[in-house]
Amino acid sequence: MERIIEEIREDLARRLAVGADRLAERTLAEDPAYAAPLGRAELRERAHRQLRQTVEAVVRSSRGLPVDLTEARSVGALRAEQGLPLSSLLRTHRQAGRLLWQTLTEAVTAHDRAALPRLLPAASVLWDVLDQQTDATAEAYRRAEGASGGRDRERRAALLDALLDGGTPEAAATAAAQLGLPGQGRFAVLVLGSGADPVTRPSASAAGPRVLWRIRADGESAVVELGHHPLEAVRELLLPLGVRAGVSPVVAAPAEFARARRLAVLALRTTTGPGSPRTALLDERLPAALVAGQSELAGRLRHVVLGPVLALAPEDGRVLLTTLGTWLACQGSTTSAAQRLYCHRNTVSNRLRRLEQLTGRSLTDPAHVVELALAHAAVVQRAADGQGASAPKSPPSTPRRSGPAG
Repeated sequence: MERIIEEIREDLARRLAVGADRLAERTLAEDPAYAAPLGRAELRERAHRQLRQTVEAVVRSSRGLPVDLTEARSVGALRAEQGLPLSSLLRTHRQAGRLLWQTLTEAVTAHDRAALPRLLPAASVLWDVLDQQTDATAEAYRRAEGASGGRDRERRAALLDALLDGGTPEAAATAAAQLGLPGQGRFAVLVLGSGADPVTRPSASAAGPRVLWRIRADGESAVVELGHHPLEAVRELLLPLGVRAGVSPVVAAPAEFARARRLAVLALRTTTGPGSPRTALLDERLPAALVAGQSELAGRLRHVVLGPVLALAPEDGRVLLTTLGTWLACQGSTTSAAQRLYCHRNTVSNRLRRLEQLTGRSLTDPAHVVELALAHAAVVQRAADGQGASAPKSPPSTPRRSGPAG
């Protein structure tokens, strides 16, 4: 086989040059993906070099020598960096293989038709060489693609950090633009509690808002581009995760993301008490968030307003605090509170009267009710943070009563 190839080498070289031209034209005509990274001249030169090197590889392989795959690996890595689809690259390899075999048979036929049987052993050698080259090209392509994807993920993470950690409005606008976020719009930031499975994180979909996730040592966060979707859509988005989450109010510009993240963290802290929502929208949890964000003042509030209640025997204090929390949740309805607590209305009234006597505050005075509500939230937050006695029990939930208190 080596001898017959030597006999046709000059004619084969001329035919390969013509074949490289045809292969380049056909590739550009049939596969638009090649148009961006490669012009006709470069593609023709690459094709010609590949054909020549494959012939030499066939000769070496027939001698029992290893095939040099350096060029195949170089082409695979280069095409990955240029963004050419792997399918396009492999299709061109197959076409080059068919072209080479056709060119070999034509050259041998022109030289000596009777010598064609001597070429047949070259067929299996040629396809083995092509398989090795294709495998090497694909492996190098995937490695380069993986490295490039890693760089892209690192760059994306750095841009999200720049937005979530805060900076100048100009820097925020630049980072947002590189992430494909508009300079003005409707956005929110969410923060997840522990226990979320990264594999199940929801991302962008045609039917919902776009979500950009960021996982780091201090927790998992996301920027949500709401567009026309209401903020409540974030709650539906997070439902499959089954974990606690805090959601900021809507903000209008990327420069506000750092502040929005801080507010989302506060919202998350309000999800730990009994009866708390799994996903907390800050604007729905403002009193609890206010207490969570001011730990020193919350401590004073607990002591000044509910100190006498907290000084009772643990079970007595728990009963009064649970009754107060239920009464507040029922919008001041003693009847509804009794139904949720499974006791008589008079029992609730007696407990509330005792609470008024201990605290010196009246449940008919709006200012006193505000103090008691915030102090109760402070007790719940402290218990949820593991810094005090157990939180008041959460009664079974029933629809909230509208209308005047009973």
